[in-house]
Amino acid sequence: MKEKILEKATDMFLNLGFKSVTMDDLANEMGISKKTIYSHFENKTHLVDESTSHLFCNISDGIDYICSLNKNPIEELYEIKKFVMVHLKDEKSSPQYQLQKYYPKIYGSMRARQYEVMQDCVVDNIKKGIDQGIYRENLDIDFVSRIYFTGVTSIKDHTLFPVDKFPMAELMDNYLEYHLRGIVTPKGRKILNSIINSNQE
Repeated sequence: MKEKILEKATDMFLNLGFKSVTMDDLANEMGISKKTIYSHFENKTHLVDESTSHLFCNISDGIDYICSLNKNPIEELYEIKKFVMVHLKDEKSSPQYQLQKYYPKIYGSMRARQYEVMQDCVVDNIKKGIDQGIYRENLDIDFVSRIYFTGVTSIKDHTLFPVDKFPMAELMDNYLEYHLRGIVTPKGRKILNSIINSNQE
């Protein structure tokens, strides 16, 4: 039952926002009593903490799997972006913003975990790209991986990028292209252009 509550809560938080969903909403949606929820989670903060952790682990496992497929590094980044967008429901309810505002401690620890996972993933991606001759040899890998992480998290700031002007899927595509155009070689640019063209068809 705990797993079912976690799955449903995570789904509702992503679709409606961490602040918006109450324990009553969750109980009604699942057709169970609030008492049942409280027997597994002492309060809403505990539930938010576990559901963000649950989501984080699912996404990390999915990213690890994509990286294990040994695709070319440019394709790999597009696959990861697609996978993350599906899992985050295109971030319709700006969950990151609500998490940051109403649960800052949970947000802080989540961001630190996110940074570790992304840093390893992006560093590996850059090294592979350099080895394959599709990213420039003279890149400062540490700088590029950190600036990439900063950008990915900053584009989710709705005060900077209001959703009505910058739909999340488009924003992620634009950011990924911006990142890649700065680091590819002419060989990499051909791969990038063919992926972008096939995505537009």
